[in-house]
Amino acid sequence: MSNPKLTESGNLKEFLKRASAEIERATLEVLPSKEPYQELYFIQKDYPLRGGKRFRPALLLLCAEWFGASYKVALPSAVALELFHNFALIHDDIEDSSLFRRGKPTLHHLHGIPLAINAGDSLFGMVYEILLTNRARFGDQKTLEIISLFNQVFRATFEGQAYDISWVTNNHFPSKEEYFEMIRRKTGVYSGRGPCQLGALIADAPPDILEQVGDFGEALGIGFQIKDDLLNLEEDAGESKKYGKERGGDIREGKRTLITIHMLENLNQTDSEKLKAIILKPAEETLDDDVQWIIEKAYRLESLNIVRNECTSWTNKTKSILDLFPDNEIKNILLDLVDFLMVRRIN
Repeated sequence: MSNPKLTESGNLKEFLKRASAEIERATLEVLPSKEPYQELYFIQKDYPLRGGKRFRPALLLLCAEWFGASYKVALPSAVALELFHNFALIHDDIEDSSLFRRGKPTLHHLHGIPLAINAGDSLFGMVYEILLTNRARFGDQKTLEIISLFNQVFRATFEGQAYDISWVTNNHFPSKEEYFEMIRRKTGVYSGRGPCQLGALIADAPPDILEQVGDFGEALGIGFQIKDDLLNLEEDAGESKKYGKERGGDIREGKRTLITIHMLENLNQTDSEKLKAIILKPAEETLDDDVQWIIEKAYRLESLNIVRNECTSWTNKTKSILDLFPDNEIKNILLDLVDFLMVRRIN
């Protein structure tokens, strides 16, 4: 009897639905329900239970199937990636003073910063517990290769986050080149190159294929981040629940994006200084009028259209790398995923 496939329908929506359900089930299975429950394990489960796209671990499973592995042998590694993602969200929300995550208050607002940090740290520790179970499936050598690749993803993510945080701490406004170096590490590797290469590695893809798959994933991750920046300002008030973050949240958090970079390059000096002053304000001091002023200026300057064009360029680049691979059912799902994440995504 052949192994069941998450991709057997050939449909992206059905694949994501099935993959998300498998990842959620397997994730909740490994999260403890023992003491100290209220102080730790209850908090651990909060973000996973809020749902989310889970596209990073789903991408890992997709690439594992693409190169011939059963999703079941790749599932523990996908769970490890999901645990790391939720750890990163907890810390990221604290570092950015975020108010909402997936439409609800962030963990540190619900439970306080110390308990939220501790819950995140415990999730990170569990990543290695899960990855070490791969020894029974793949043996020691391959398990070490998977852990090593995970560590490369972690390092790149933390490096990108360091740039992002330091810009806020040091009141620095990056150039376009600096911005792309940051998101290449933080999102290109974390959301694309890493998951794609991990899936391919589990399926024993050769080194040259691993590199090509990584290039595809990195371009996908960068385009995904640019689209995310756009959505933060494009969303109508009625859609904010779908998006999961408040409209203009990036402004309140002092995020430097391609949109603000373009605005600073094209505003007059007075407005440029006002924009910088708003971005440098603490989140709790940023007024709704401040956010609205920046959004209106962004539309008047065509900054959103300029960044949409940039996103289109990365969409085309991502597809051109995918064209290097033979046509098949999974490649078609990946092409649809590119359009979903970089073109038509809402939630």
